[in-house]
Amino acid sequence: MRRPNDMLPIGRIAERTGMAVSAIRYYEAEGLVHPIRTEAGQRQFRRSDIRRLSFVKIAQELGFTLAEIRGEMAKLPEGRTPTKADWEKISRMFRRRLDARIAQLQRTRDKLDGCIGCGCLSLKSCALYNPDDAAGARGAGPRNIIEGG
Repeated sequence: MRRPNDMLPIGRIAERTGMAVSAIRYYEAEGLVHPIRTEAGQRQFRRSDIRRLSFVKIAQELGFTLAEIRGEMAKLPEGRTPTKADWEKISRMFRRRLDARIAQLQRTRDKLDGCIGCGCLSLKSCALYNPDDAAGARGAGPRNIIEGG
């Protein structure tokens, strides 16, 4: 029977995370996981690396950069399985960014068929939503979506 601290070869980690072996090697090169090398040079991963790699996969799918992910994951302890408190600590930044993105997506959804504050002044409603291109004074682009105007 396997124990939580058993070391796993890269193929088993690939199976458990659904990642290609090449992707796992890439994440190793990027400093996101740190396998131990056997005397024969084979990579051996901690069971906790399954969670680390799964976190990387999810964070990337949510649009976070590897630099952002690496910066937060550097706060996790090496050599032991991160605790719930460890994960909560790094999740704060991700939560703030996701909350902001969710709010922006909701604003986009709610205004997509109307004025998005682009400053085009081509819709009849622009006189109401963006009189005299007030949104343009706040900067370029769809200000009402970016800022929630």
